[in-house]
Amino acid sequence: MYASHGFLRSDIGDVDVVYHDGLFHLFHLVLPNHDFIAHAVSTDGMTWRRVKNALFVGEPGEWDDDMLWTMHVTPDPDRPGEWRMFYTGLARSEFGRVQRVGLARSKDLYRWERCNGGAYPLEITSPLYESSTDEGRHWVSFRDPFFYVDPQSGERLLLCSARVKDGPVIRRGCVGVARETSPDCFSFEAPLHRPGLYDDVEVPNLLQLDGRYYLLGSIREDTKIHYWYSNTLEGPYENFFDNVILPTGNYAGRICRSEERVLLFNFFSKTEVLYGREVVKKLLPPPKELVTDQAGRLKLKSNRGFDKLVTHSESITASHQCKFLYGNPHGSSVDRPDGLHLSCKSGYEAFILPGRHEDFRLRARLMLEGSGKAGLVLRVNEEGDGYYLALDLINGIAQIRAWGANPTPEFEYAFRYEPLQEAHFRGNHQGPWQIELIAHGMYIEFSIDGYVILSLVDDIFAEGGVGFYTESAAVCLNDLEIETLRRPVTEDTADQVYTTTYVAPEEELEAR
Repeated sequence: MYASHGFLRSDIGDVDVVYHDGLFHLFHLVLPNHDFIAHAVSTDGMTWRRVKNALFVGEPGEWDDDMLWTMHVTPDPDRPGEWRMFYTGLARSEFGRVQRVGLARSKDLYRWERCNGGAYPLEITSPLYESSTDEGRHWVSFRDPFFYVDPQSGERLLLCSARVKDGPVIRRGCVGVARETSPDCFSFEAPLHRPGLYDDVEVPNLLQLDGRYYLLGSIREDTKIHYWYSNTLEGPYENFFDNVILPTGNYAGRICRSEERVLLFNFFSKTEVLYGREVVKKLLPPPKELVTDQAGRLKLKSNRGFDKLVTHSESITASHQCKFLYGNPHGSSVDRPDGLHLSCKSGYEAFILPGRHEDFRLRARLMLEGSGKAGLVLRVNEEGDGYYLALDLINGIAQIRAWGANPTPEFEYAFRYEPLQEAHFRGNHQGPWQIELIAHGMYIEFSIDGYVILSLVDDIFAEGGVGFYTESAAVCLNDLEIETLRRPVTEDTADQVYTTTYVAPEEELEAR
């Protein structure tokens, strides 16, 4: 888990990641100022070390002297061994209402030089797109550049978040495109994709995977990462019945090719209460591997890097290893030839596995019996305060919530019941389901049958018991294993920065 550190509020913004010579290079915005593009490096894509900042806002009077927005770094197709960074810039003289795309070059990914003059900065043109502050929402959308070279044809396309000139004002968002016809010469063409539904399609990505083209974009209306597909580069781009890559809170996804894999990085927006006010904190979770299923739908697999963090593993094979949390007389834990059988005919019971856990990975093969409810609990205490992961395996719904006693109870506010994230998957009546649950610092991830379903950041509960619950239902478990993971490090520095819960200054003074 990586985050920007600073006085009061300092957040990581949109990200871009390049893999080169065994090293991941992370470029990201720093909010709320947007005044520079930071640079960090990592060997595993999980623990980062800050290095020399890549780019700062321009000098007063230059076209990018107000703010820097989303960037994209790729190899320079005309200068072997060199790199290009397309980035978004705003000018103070225009009150930031006109977005342009500039270019910086580097020979080593560490030292960057602007290319002002000539073709840059690029400005979006009429008549295909809104290009004047007199149109639409009275500011010009031309941001979040993504440079793509087609592996088959060699065509060079610069994608962007743009808006067409016609239609309802809040539904003009599209993926704009400019073709690089010769080095640093671009010609705008009709949008690559126009959903006709959203205000903007932010942070577009384009890739070819398993014979298809996939277009990714982040949608502000639901704060999710969506995708569309086509059999040809030009489109048209279609979508499946469910074209959401990651559930609410995950945003601004960027792809990164690492050897034979395609990884997806994104930030997660977490709401916190700071000095009595709600603020949104943005953090970088571990990346996930982008794959396709048999139907050609995009799916995500958990990061292989967790395998290297395992320090201890314990198999759960017998009923005597499980503890009843609530003491329900209708609950039972039985060893059967087909596996460990946990049930509660009436009411609710949670079956807690051995030990107390902070950072762990749980894996099991699960069968559901009966028509009642089932799920998992994690980081729960003796009173049952902790995280509850509800599973509707038949209808294909997973929801995680924080549930426990309020530390300052008053009347009906005695408890805390906070839904954190919900996602849908393809359910069935049969099973079995292969499940995997990861808790690593503030990061929580849940997968079914090898595909990530839930991915979120939360720090309400830090450690406790882990197990399963049933309510008028039963689960049968096989190959149940819980692994201890090495403590997460957020940033690789001389003094390692560990994932912790933020303590406000006045609370810290009281603790002393």
